Amino acid sequence: MITISDLSLSIAGKPILDSANVQVPAGHKVGIVGRNGIGKTTFLRMLDGELAADTGEFSLPKGARIGMLKQEAPGTDDSLLDTVLSFDQERATLLQQADIETDAGKLAALHERLNTIDAYSAEARAAKILEGLGFNQEAQARAVAEYSGGWRMRVAMAGLLFSAPDLLLLDEPTNYLDLEGTIWLESYLRSYPYSILLISHDRSLLNASVDAIMHFSDQKLTLYSGGYNQFNRARAEQAALAQASAKKQDAKRKHLQSYIDRFRYKASKARQAQSKIKILEKMEPIAASNRETQARFSFPEPEELSPPILQLDDASVGYDGTAILTNINLRVDQDDRIGLLGANGQGKSTLLKLISDRLKPMNGSVRPHNKLRIGYFAQHQVDELILAETPLDHLTRALPDKLPKERRAILSNGGLTAEQAELAVKNLSGGQKAKLSLLLATLDAPHLLILDEPTNHLDIESREALVFALADYSGAVMLVSHDPHLVSAIADRLWLVKDGAVSIYDGDIEAYRAQILGEQTKLRRPKVHKAPKPSKAEVRAALAPFKAEVSNCEQRLEKLGEMQTKMLSELGDKALYTGENADRYEFLTKKYDELKIALKKAELLWIKAVEDLETKETEYAQK
Repeated sequence: MITISDLSLSIAGKPILDSANVQVPAGHKVGIVGRNGIGKTTFLRMLDGELAADTGEFSLPKGARIGMLKQEAPGTDDSLLDTVLSFDQERATLLQQADIETDAGKLAALHERLNTIDAYSAEARAAKILEGLGFNQEAQARAVAEYSGGWRMRVAMAGLLFSAPDLLLLDEPTNYLDLEGTIWLESYLRSYPYSILLISHDRSLLNASVDAIMHFSDQKLTLYSGGYNQFNRARAEQAALAQASAKKQDAKRKHLQSYIDRFRYKASKARQAQSKIKILEKMEPIAASNRETQARFSFPEPEELSPPILQLDDASVGYDGTAILTNINLRVDQDDRIGLLGANGQGKSTLLKLISDRLKPMNGSVRPHNKLRIGYFAQHQVDELILAETPLDHLTRALPDKLPKERRAILSNGGLTAEQAELAVKNLSGGQKAKLSLLLATLDAPHLLILDEPTNHLDIESREALVFALADYSGAVMLVSHDPHLVSAIADRLWLVKDGAVSIYDGDIEAYRAQILGEQTKLRRPKVHKAPKPSKAEVRAALAPFKAEVSNCEQRLEKLGEMQTKMLSELGDKALYTGENADRYEFLTKKYDELKIALKKAELLWIKAVEDLETKETEYAQK
């Protein structure tokens, strides 16, 4: 059991928690959510012992080990596999002792302990974790020093997972991973045998891997059972109740105030008025909604171009004369939403550079529409912002002809507040910097928007806002992201970049998830002896009643629509509103309300009939 009792925590004078209380059962996996900058990471650092609480208590079962990812693996000449194995310090110590121990009794005790901690399967377990995080057998034998910072973070994460602490603390672990690594991590954490506290803005991870959500808000901690979607529904219900309570209280407050105003100075009512004044003074205001302010994005709309807006014909691309991708034959239309799949190092970024004209084809051709504008967002562009300048400065340089109020409106549409618009970039959060870079990439209303990991540092609300903005956007979108929920919500086409080729992936993100986890067989139906395929006549006969129901529903809707048109015409007659036609007016308005209800029901029946027909057609198509 993890117990937090009356805990208060502050850092540099800023309060993080105030008398917080929460209990997490042993073995529970808990996702921690809350707006950016609220103190979630500081909270984990306190749990790890790096910081001390001001007051209150935090307790774990006696002897419990805590593990937290703090920095990348050191760049030594040790292999990745040996580095991960070294994270289990007890195993390493016992093996060293066993090598030098000469006493038979002590040696037996050492080997008994090694068996207890499953030390002899350690290499296989470590290799499996490294493989899940993107390192094949050849890569595992290479020295850590050969890898860059992002890959070394993966090695450190592999070591932490391998050491299997009793309380695993993870702070945005998917920021270091690609989509394939994220999918593997979801599965690994779901089967992790001990307790986890996980800070994440990845909705898919929080739905797939945790038992509960700990909400960080108003310097308090509140535990909700279930994944993120269940938490979100519970919060929405709370907000609705709060809004209803606020309305009810407001009405009561107005009633009391009206009484006070009428009778405050009337002798016979003075006592009652004074009583109501006291009630009014003691009445605590109820917030209409306790939901955080919703983030938002808005992209300028490009003019429509004739398809295709971009065509790749037998294109090859690479570096220094060496091709990374070859024989690419694909096209992009303006209504496309394309998600790129493929592990890191397969060439996704290379393909994006080719499409955006940052790399020229070695062979073949890339043929863009002559009016095509491309917007490009990648994480490295966030690092290229001028730290001493404000977002307003960046926009002034990009749009010198715009008025100051127009620039502020553009920043607001990009998700930056009036206060943030005048802060130096160095003082902005990672998410705010990402919003500014995304805004700058879309200023000229691109016909094709390329997004390379757009959600790093964006909180869940901002990610959802991005989904809605892209749904409204009339240009094409090409997306690389480690967030399965984002890819699923945005992309309606998937391209797989693998083994030097780019191909159309026929399945959806769930099929790809199963493929990554080696679970394709779960998607296959068991082999059974199929009945003979029905003839076309039999199919027509089977579908006939479903088509008839759709037809009946459409006729019903058409008839009700005609009645609505006729009734609206009569209601539009000015003569109806004279006194002598009052009965007719009342009759018509009542009938019109009944007609609207009937129309709604008829629409629902039609939708169900169409869905039933489509389901039946699909069943016969698969036979």
